[in-house]
Formats: sequence, C-alpha cells, structure tokens
Amino acid sequence: MKFSRSLALAAVPLLAALTACSGGSGGADGDTVRIGTTEAGDRSWEIFEDKAKDAGITLDVVNFSDYSQPNIALSQGQIDANLFQHLQFLGEYNTGADDDLTPIGATQIVPLGLYSQKHRSLADIPQGGEIAIPNDPSNQARALFVLKGAGLLTLTGDNPSPTPADIDTTASKVKVTPVDAAQTALSLASVDGAIVNNTFLERSGIDPTSALYKDDPSSPAVDDTDRPIRIRHENLPVGKEDAHRCRRRGSHHREG
Repeated sequence: MKFSRSLALAAVPLLAALTACSGGSGGADGDTVRIGTTEAGDRSWEIFEDKAKDAGITLDVVNFSDYSQPNIALSQGQIDANLFQHLQFLGEYNTGADDDLTPIGATQIVPLGLYSQKHRSLADIPQGGEIAIPNDPSNQARALFVLKGAGLLTLTGDNPSPTPADIDTTASKVKVTPVDAAQTALSLASVDGAIVNNTFLERSGIDPTSALYKDDPSSPAVDDTDRPIRIRHENLPVGKEDAHRCRRRGSHHREG
C-alpha cells in the first residue's frame, strides 16, 4: 500500500505532463495516450486512469516484460510515453542508442533491496557467497552500493558509477554475478542472494518487507544517481499542433 500511495500522490504532475503532450484538449472523445511501463498490474494505475479520465484523457497502459523494451517502443512511436526508469538509466539509453528521449515528469524512487531464499540475515550469508545483481550499468552501480552498505562488499576508489571491476575481491565477503534485471528474482533459488528491483518483486511473489537490507532513497548516494528531477527539454513542444512530437519523446522517470 505504501508504494501505491506514493504513486497516487505522483498522479497529479504526471497527468499534467500527459495533458501537455496531448495538447490539453478534452473533446467529446478526448485524447488517448499510450504509456509503457513494466508494472501495468499495479493498482495505482487505476488512480492514474481515473484522474486522466476526469481530464478527458484515455490512458492505454502497455506492459513490457523487461527494461530493454519501453524506450525502444517509445522511440519507434509504438507508445506515446513511458514510466519505468530513473534519469541515469534514460541517459545511458540515449547515449548508447544515439537517441534523444526527453523526460517530461517525475514520480518517485523506491528502495532497492537484497533478498534471499536461503538466508534469514546478512550474517548468515557465507564468505564467498554469490549475489545476483542487475547487469545494466545504472542499476548495477546502485546494487553495488547496496551491497557496500550492507557490509558485504568493498569498493576501490570513489567511482560514482562502480562496476564489478571496482570490487576489492580480497576485502569483500561476497562475489557478484550480473544478470538481466528481470532474471534476478528468478535466480534466487541458485544463489545466496539477489538485488531485485521493485518492478520484479510483485510478479515474483516476493514480499518487499522480506529484504535483508535496503538502501535509503533519500541518501546522498542514491540522490546523486537516481532521484527523478522535474525537467522539460527547452524545445519540448506542448502545443496541440506538436502533440505527436511530444508523445514520441515523452518519458516519465522513477526507480529502475
């Protein structure tokens, strides 16, 4: 319920951004905005849909099974906007794909946690234990900071976006295995623990309160890399005549 409530509180700025993209018209038939997400089953979407309906906008929520798809679909015009990522993830996508998707609104960040099916506490994790972490750069970096905060891993230097190459293997208690973020929860049966993004907790039947350790979304380390910022591209069109351009470029961001 805490997650749903926070999403509900974010519905107003999101709706405002969508209204700008749709040109703000609310005719008899209204406008339809196709928005991509990895959490279409979350009950909070009912609140979004109700508020959008009040503004004459019909939301068509399109679900994607992993993080690699929503930005591609947006770039190709299959959807009008998406909501699933934080700014660093979006920046890395734009750089790697030579794209220019633009953030037009913000929602919230949720904690990133370490989960295990084999151990009940951090102390139970054995020396040399294996931890699965997301393999995309931004979520991987945050996962490494989670393990550092849990006292399971030591990093060398002060790289703000660490990779497994920055791990001091001699001083660390665990080793990491990067996998697709969608596979972290599925790997729990074969590893000592996994860093699992909020997106994949519910669909895997994992209780968010069962985490052995979580980071603090308000901490400076998370704030530097993941906190959404309300931002509009200086040339972002908001007029009805340019609605199709806005829809192609619109990306809402949150915890990855």
